Amino acid sequence: MKTYKIAVIPGDGIGTEVVDAGVEALKALAARDGTFAFHFDHFDWGGEYYKKHGRMMPENGRDAIRHHDAILFGSAGHPDIPDHITLWGLRLAICQPFDQYANVRPTRILPGVVSPLRGVSGPELDWVIVRENSEGEYAGVGGRVHQGLPEEAATDVSIMTRAGVTRIMRFAFRLAQGRPRKLLTVVTKSNAQRHAMVMWDEIASEVAREFPDVTWDKMLVDAMTMRMTLKPQTLDTIVASNLHADILSDLAAALAGSLGIAPTANLNPERVFPSMFEPIHGSAFDIMGKGVANPVGTFWSAVMMLEHLGEKAAAARLMKAVERVTADPALHTPDLGGTANTRKVTDAVIGSIAAENA
Repeated sequence: MKTYKIAVIPGDGIGTEVVDAGVEALKALAARDGTFAFHFDHFDWGGEYYKKHGRMMPENGRDAIRHHDAILFGSAGHPDIPDHITLWGLRLAICQPFDQYANVRPTRILPGVVSPLRGVSGPELDWVIVRENSEGEYAGVGGRVHQGLPEEAATDVSIMTRAGVTRIMRFAFRLAQGRPRKLLTVVTKSNAQRHAMVMWDEIASEVAREFPDVTWDKMLVDAMTMRMTLKPQTLDTIVASNLHADILSDLAAALAGSLGIAPTANLNPERVFPSMFEPIHGSAFDIMGKGVANPVGTFWSAVMMLEHLGEKAAAARLMKAVERVTADPALHTPDLGGTANTRKVTDAVIGSIAAENA
């Protein structure tokens, strides 16, 4: 029997609640399947760890998780700690050194969920957003001088490399090639950002020649927000820079009904390092401890993790269970307009997994 070693990092806020639910579902899947198992290692890194130790994770933290098969992550963000410390001290401290350069965020309207887009049903909103996850606007290059003085200056420099852009473009074209519509939209802002984004466009054109069966177009990021809301059916696979995709994927999640249902995979496609899977909703301290956090984003992230591990049947079973649960309005959490709690949704998903016809 294959045993997968999973590093579990709940992080902050509701991260613990939804990750616990995800672990329960994964255990239920393994018990139902009988051909694989999980070994979970739990790490208490995050804001509370920072308060005790002055850092979000131990100095040797990455060494502790380097040889795991995957990482299940909750959220980073604490009201008592500046956001740049929580993000760069934990999530980005894992993503960048582990070269998880392909951030993949699927978006579609799940059964029973109502999109705020008028007249748009599930089939018209079925996207995958590919986010360059290692450089660009979040490269971490820049600095501040003369802090606190009237002449204080600060810079954040967007760094794009030919190697980095080429590999994310190939990843996106290959992903689009494997989807039924074989359609890719490249998001840019090369009209105003006349150096790096022009190179981005040029490399997209070069890579496109390797994929003659993929239809692709280019869209300025500001126009893309209108296209996503007014003509969602014209989109399928989308590739964008670190910042642009970060923003657009939150819009996509909202258009699909809620941030609470949206998943993310931070992939190291070459599998030199473990990949990390997480919901995109953040720490949500306003609902922490109330038991109403939506675990669907974590379940869907676990689906992506199972697919990455090669457990396709288990991934399909979990996704089917999620869709059965969202189809029932009585199992909607408050973010979806319902009154169900985390426990009720988790129990329903586990029950669906265990059902004979699952």
